[in-house]
Amino acid sequence: MIGYYPGCTLKTVASIFDRTAREVFRELGVELRELKNWNCCGTVYSLASDDVMHQLAPVRNLIRAKEEGYTELLTLCAMCYNTLKRANELVRRDPEVLSKINDFMYLEEVKYDGSVEVIHGFELLRELEDKIKEKVKNPLKGLKFAPYYGCLLLRPREVAIDDPEDPQYLSYLVELLGGEAIDFPYATECCGSYHTVGAKELVYQRTYEIVNLARELGADALVLSCPLCHFNLDARAKELEAERSGFEHIPVFYFTELLAHAFGLSELQLKQKGTQ
Repeated sequence: MIGYYPGCTLKTVASIFDRTAREVFRELGVELRELKNWNCCGTVYSLASDDVMHQLAPVRNLIRAKEEGYTELLTLCAMCYNTLKRANELVRRDPEVLSKINDFMYLEEVKYDGSVEVIHGFELLRELEDKIKEKVKNPLKGLKFAPYYGCLLLRPREVAIDDPEDPQYLSYLVELLGGEAIDFPYATECCGSYHTVGAKELVYQRTYEIVNLARELGADALVLSCPLCHFNLDARAKELEAERSGFEHIPVFYFTELLAHAFGLSELQLKQKGTQ
């Protein structure tokens, strides 16, 4: 059993990410125990060095984990991971900031001491490689995937879950499940992020470049770990397909969907190229 922070989006538009993650880890012998009273992480880590107020939301979730007795808190959303991890690292290295944050909290809350470790789902999967191999029933044979990390799993370096310049874990995971991971030069390119709200044309251009290259390189689908990246590379790509002649979107999956399919827990809505 491990403490689990789903975050807001996995409870709404990315519910398939939450559902397949629970199924997959249960199959691997790990129960994801959702925090009883979590709140939004704040979504984006504040870049201002003196902005203590915006660290309250992520640290309050770490307090919840500590109150429930967890030493590790797992999350799946790349944005939640980045925000929680960086806030945790900040209070660990700066006792003054930690003291200020604890002073802001409710009197009945425990004082946070930096003792909870924030981890991403990939980090737990690395420890379960042998079990993953044992559970594969429907290998992703004949399917090619473009691994896409985006920004927040790899930047800044101190919270990166892989080599920021040359990440390999997603490719390794795809191949562990029997699929083929293409060498994808845009694996760490930004999708445009929140510009999707106020500068949709910019996101269209980023989406065009990323999706088009994946398709040109032979990928059947993109695989990722960020709900906002999923929205931009899937929903925005479908809009773009209707507006730009010659552009074709390809399916976009969370990595947990690939695992669920390979374990025989669900079916991917994807057919190999050339099939009917």
